Amino acid sequence: MRVTLFDYGAGNIHSLAKALALAPGVEVRVEEDPVRALDTGLLVLPGVGAFGAAAARLAPGRERMRRALDDGLPCLGICLGMQLLFDGSDEGEGLGLGFFPGRVTRLSSRRVPHIGWNSVEEDTALREAKLGSVYYAHSFACRTENPGAVVGWTAHEGDRFPAAVRRGKVLGVQFHPEKSSAAGVRFVHAFLDEVRS
Repeated sequence: MRVTLFDYGAGNIHSLAKALALAPGVEVRVEEDPVRALDTGLLVLPGVGAFGAAAARLAPGRERMRRALDDGLPCLGICLGMQLLFDGSDEGEGLGLGFFPGRVTRLSSRRVPHIGWNSVEEDTALREAKLGSVYYAHSFACRTENPGAVVGWTAHEGDRFPAAVRRGKVLGVQFHPEKSSAAGVRFVHAFLDEVRS
């Protein structure tokens, strides 16, 4: 199975590629072109960088990528990658994919960014992964217009926001599974298995 990481040109995607490559039968590639990234079995939007810069890199292929997701291309969005699945962000200019209606806003917590281990209040869709505590590193959070898309919640100093959203084969997570020890790798591999079956 081919898994493609869309590279926005920011951050280190090595640990994510390594976590994905640990799954048997997976070929991981990194692609900077948003249209060429769609030639894959699973598209991964990684989670490091700023919204404006990532949206600019996405812009030339934005409509094609959105159509591919609408047509059933499996996708995993991590942290910033999850935020790109929404309409836009207060962090920067540019459009997200609008796959989930809503906007990304700054955390209302006193201490920002939210960095470190925190829990996920999961529903049945995530419970099998037995996530427990996972690693977060972000200053902005997704505010969805469709609470039914939320499959996991978390809170930081009273600000409650989606830890995970899902529609069809598209899953977005605010936390970093690749930095969340064995539970995070299990979670990624469970999603890969689901996509393959």
